[in-house]
Amino acid sequence: MHHFQYKGNDLFAEEVAIKEIVAKVGTPVYIYSQATLARHFKAMDEAFAAVPHTICYSVKANSNLAVLKTFINLGGGVDIVSGGELFRALKAGVDPQKVVYSGVGKKDDEIEYALNAGILMFNVESEQELDRINEVAGRIGKKAGIAIRVNPDVDPETHPYITTGLKKAKFGINIERALDQYKRAKAMPHLSIIGIDCHIGSQLTKVAPFVDTIKKLKRLITGLKEMGISIKYLDLGGGLGIQYNDELPPLPAEYGKAIVEETKELGLHLLFEPGRNLVGNAGILVGKCLFTKKGDEKNFVIVDAAMNDLARPSLYGSFHGVQAVNNCQSGTVIADIVGPICESGDFLAKDREIPAFTQGDLIAFMSAGAYGFTMSSNYNSRPRVAEVMVKGSQFEVVRARETVEELIKGETIPAFL
Repeated sequence: MHHFQYKGNDLFAEEVAIKEIVAKVGTPVYIYSQATLARHFKAMDEAFAAVPHTICYSVKANSNLAVLKTFINLGGGVDIVSGGELFRALKAGVDPQKVVYSGVGKKDDEIEYALNAGILMFNVESEQELDRINEVAGRIGKKAGIAIRVNPDVDPETHPYITTGLKKAKFGINIERALDQYKRAKAMPHLSIIGIDCHIGSQLTKVAPFVDTIKKLKRLITGLKEMGISIKYLDLGGGLGIQYNDELPPLPAEYGKAIVEETKELGLHLLFEPGRNLVGNAGILVGKCLFTKKGDEKNFVIVDAAMNDLARPSLYGSFHGVQAVNNCQSGTVIADIVGPICESGDFLAKDREIPAFTQGDLIAFMSAGAYGFTMSSNYNSRPRVAEVMVKGSQFEVVRARETVEELIKGETIPAFL
């Protein structure tokens, strides 16, 4: 559920009319509901109230400082995949002991930065990474908390681009080889083995793959105990889906009940890395209809938002609901909604029945809070859009719209030209 609802014909974010935000900020613009963010975090947190746990929000889904601060204020930690994400989280006030560092390509300077910041643990994704973390930690006189990201070879039944737990995925270490790597890690003087990590994919709509994964991990935990390795944390990643269209993902309470039941005898502190589940339905992208165009075979609605602002439809063929900001259109039309980018793949909706928009109409692309702004780019030299957060009857710009001058920041024309 979210806090984007109509009052009369006008779409509101909490107690603020979207048209009021647009009048001040312009379009395109991302708008986030703070109440939705808080509600989703609390639902996930309460689902695991019966056991020791930490909700480590996956920063890659939406890294805006105001979003991070919302979750940190509620007691959350973060899951990061770069030094830049760690910098953001620390700026937002995260407790370093609630930071887990995932990702397959950690650089030496990023490892050192994380060690000096005092993060909880690295989720190690390869054999060579174990060696590098041990070496960097030794060089600076630190001991690194680690978990090995285990690839359990469980099919999450989601889009292949966001499936991460199969044998063919680039992520993690195959579960059959994990014991050998834990044995290697145990012999490394600058590593402290404190956990097991896994993440099988994103936008999952069933609980069963999570339960199947835990069953496999239990056998690994038993093997570790036999080797004299006692862990404290079980990091089960994220991946719980949201409703974009007609999906029916389980509620956090149902998900939590199944996980708690399956892990209760382990006595471990559970870590979770939700991203999309917390922010996806808490944000929308608002654009303006520039033109409508009737082709020989298709109708087009041309808007000022584009694939550089919201890449998911072009990248994954993803669905985002389309709503009129002022619901006064007469009738509907089947059309593509496209942007100004010079690519055939620049679309936000394809062959969809939508309101019969006309020039100047404001259009809301729903469920755009996750992997929206964070995946945006400056392609076609388009400044990145503004971000706004709403709380009750208040709203603030939490990231200013880029200027054209900022597009060339850091660039120089060499003297030889």
